[in-house]
Amino acid sequence: MTEFFNVLPPSEALAMLLQRLEATIVSDLVPTIDALGRVTLQDVASTEDLPAFPRSTMDGYSVRSADTFGASESIPAYLEIVGEVPMGRPSELQLSVGQVAGAYTGGMLANGADAVSMVEHTQTVDESTIEVLRPVASGENVVQVGEDIRVGDTVIRKGRNVRPEDIGGLLALGITEVEVARRPRVAIVSTGDELVPPNSSPGPGQVRDINTYTISALVEQSGGVPLPIAMVSDDYEAQRAAAARGLSEGDVLVFSAGSSVSSRDLTAAVFADLGEPGVLAHGIAHKPGKPTLIAILNGKPAFGLPGNPVSAMVVFDMVVRPTVYALLGCTLPPEPRTVKARLQRDIPSVAGREDHVQVRLITENGLIQADPVFGKSNLIYTVVRADGSVTVPLDKGGLYAGEEVDVRVY
Repeated sequence: MTEFFNVLPPSEALAMLLQRLEATIVSDLVPTIDALGRVTLQDVASTEDLPAFPRSTMDGYSVRSADTFGASESIPAYLEIVGEVPMGRPSELQLSVGQVAGAYTGGMLANGADAVSMVEHTQTVDESTIEVLRPVASGENVVQVGEDIRVGDTVIRKGRNVRPEDIGGLLALGITEVEVARRPRVAIVSTGDELVPPNSSPGPGQVRDINTYTISALVEQSGGVPLPIAMVSDDYEAQRAAAARGLSEGDVLVFSAGSSVSSRDLTAAVFADLGEPGVLAHGIAHKPGKPTLIAILNGKPAFGLPGNPVSAMVVFDMVVRPTVYALLGCTLPPEPRTVKARLQRDIPSVAGREDHVQVRLITENGLIQADPVFGKSNLIYTVVRADGSVTVPLDKGGLYAGEEVDVRVY
C-alpha cells in the first residue's frame, strides 16, 4: 500500500490552495431584504444624512436650554406649554423665551428648541404650565442631523458578510438593493459501493449516504449553493464522469470518500486526469481527516474529503469553508462562536498532528466544563452528541483535565 507523502498542517495546505486560486467573482444585484449572509462586492456610501432632522431621544418637552439654567427641585423653572409636536409630523411651533412644547421619543423638536427636558424631570402645574426641576444643556436628549451617518460616509465595506443590523442600516437610508457576490456552486459527489440512498433499507454491508446531505448543509451555512451531483460506485470511469460534470456545473468540487491510499480509493487518480495543476496536497497532519486531498483543476478548487462523516465535516470546516468565502470575496469570514471551558478529562494526542475532539458543554456551579466525546470518525453521533470541539495544537502531545480550553461551539 502506498504511504502518504508531504503531509502538511491544515493551515499550510489551505494557504497553498488560496495562493494559487484565481477567483472570479460574479456580481448579483439582490433586494436588501434578501441580502442576509451575502457578501458585498463594493463599498456602499450614504446618499443622505441620518437622522435627517433633530430627534428627541426621550418623552418630555422641547425647551430652550437657556430657560432651564439654574432650575432645581427647590427653585424650579416655570415654563409655558404652547402645544406639542406630533410623531411623524413637521413642527409648526416656534418657541419664544419661557415656552416649551411636548416632545416624543423619535419625534421632531419644536422650532427654536435646542434640548429636551425629560418628563421625569418636570412637574405639571396646570394645563399651560410646567415646572422644570433640573437644567438641561444644549443638545441634551437630542440626536442631531447626521449624528448617525452623513452623506458620503461608507456604511458597508466591500467584502462584508451582510448581517441583520446591516440590512437595517441600509434600509434606513432607503437603499433597497445591494450588489453582492454570486454564491459559489459547490458540486458534491459521494463515492462507495456500500452507499444507498437515505430512504432505502441498507442490505448486508451497506450504509445510507449521509455525507451528501451533511456537506450540502455545510455549504449552505458557508454561503454557497450545494449541487449534489451523484452517488457513484468505486468505479474509475463513473467517478471521472461525475467529477467532470461537477466541474462543469459547479465552482467547487467536493468528493466524499475515495481519498485514502487503498487500491479502491480513486479520487487522486480522477483529479490528476481532470485538470492542471492537479493535486496540491494529499494528506494533512490532522485527526480526524488525514487522507484529505486538495487540488486545483483548471482554475477550480477540488477537495477529496474522507468518507467517515465526522472526518468529512471537520475537514470541510477547515479547508472548504474558507475557500467558499474566498470565492465570495469575503474579507472577514464569520467565525463560529467560542467559549472558555475547563476540561473534565485528559485528551491524548501526538505531537506534530492537530486534533479536533468533540466535547459536550456542562455548567456546574456557574462554571462551564468541557467533557470530551471520544469516538471513531465513522460514528455520526459522536458529533450529534457534541456541543462543539476542542483543538489540540500541532506542538502539544495532548491536553490535561483542568486545563482551560477554547470550545468552538456548533
